[in-house]
Amino acid sequence: MAKLDPKRLAAFLDNPGATRAVLLHGDDAGLARERAEQLVRAVLGGAMDDPFRLAELSRDEAAKPGALAGEAAALAMTSGRRVVRLRDATDAHATPLKEALASAGEALLILEGGELTARSKLRVLAEAAPDVMVVACWRERPDELAGTIGRMLREQGVQADAPVLGWLAARLGEDRLLLRRAVEVLALHAGPDGKVDEAAAMACVAEGASADLDTALMAATAGDALAADRALDAAFAEGANAVMVVRATLRHVQRLHEAAIAGGDSGALRPPVFFRHKPAFDKALRIWPPAALEAQGAALLEAERRTKTTAFREVHETLARAGIAALARQAAGLARR
Repeated sequence: MAKLDPKRLAAFLDNPGATRAVLLHGDDAGLARERAEQLVRAVLGGAMDDPFRLAELSRDEAAKPGALAGEAAALAMTSGRRVVRLRDATDAHATPLKEALASAGEALLILEGGELTARSKLRVLAEAAPDVMVVACWRERPDELAGTIGRMLREQGVQADAPVLGWLAARLGEDRLLLRRAVEVLALHAGPDGKVDEAAAMACVAEGASADLDTALMAATAGDALAADRALDAAFAEGANAVMVVRATLRHVQRLHEAAIAGGDSGALRPPVFFRHKPAFDKALRIWPPAALEAQGAALLEAERRTKTTAFREVHETLARAGIAALARQAAGLARR
C-alpha cells in the first residue's frame, strides 16, 4: 500500500478499516506513540484494558520465529478484533512481519519503528505490502505545531492568539506527551470557554527547565557566558535533555538570522517573538551580523546531526554545552568591536 496521504491521516486513525498492519516511523517518537494509541482506541473502543484483545510484544519477543504471526492469527476470547502492538520495531522484524501478513488472522498489527531510513528492510517491506499502511511521524515545523496546539486547545474548549500559540510551539515541540500535559494544564487554567493569554502561558509552561533554557540562550547570544552556563546547569538539573538543548539553540539562532536578514527587525518574525524575550532578542540582533549567525547555525546543524548518530548521552551534553559556550564567546567578542 502506498504511504498514507496526510489529508487522509485523521480519518484513517479513527478507522483503519481492514488494514492488516500499520508501520509508524519518524523522529518524533511521542507523535508515533500518540497515533498508535489512537489506533488502539479506534479498534478496541472501551476494551483497551482487555488482555484478550490487546497484546504487546517486546522487541525480542516479536523477533522470535512465528511469534508475531501467532499473535496475528490468534482469536480473541471475547468478541471484537484484536490489536498486536510492537513499540520498538527494527529491521529484525521485517521477516516476522512478512510471516504475519502471509498467515491468516484479523488482528491489527501496530509497529512503532523510530527513524527508519528509506532503505530499511522493514520500511521497504511495509511500503510494498498491499495491506500495510505506512505513517510518517516527523517533528512538525513551528507553524504546523502552532496549528496542532491550537486544535488541541479548541478540543478542550479553549482559545489562544497566534503569538501565544507560536511561543508554545517553540517551547513544547520536543515531546508530544509534554505537549499534551501542557495543553491540559492551560485548559484547566483558562476554564470552559476561556482564553490563554501570554501571562497564562508563561505561568503554566515557562518554568523549570524551559525557563532556564530560555535564560541560557538569551544570555549566550548577548555574550554573558557565566549567566548562560549557570542557567544551562539549572536547566539540566530541572530535567532538560541535551538533544532538546541543541535543537532549541539551533532554533534560536535561526530565528535571529531570519530577523537579521530582514533588516534587524524582530517584528518581521512569524510566529512573533514572545513579549518577555523581545528586549534580550533585540539586544542580540544589535550584536550579531547575519554572516556570523549563519556560521553558528551551520555548526549547530552539524551538532544536531551528531546527536542522531550517537547514543551516548555524555556526547550529547558535551555538544549542547559547546554550542552555547561558542555562542557566548563569539557574542562577547562581537560586542567589544
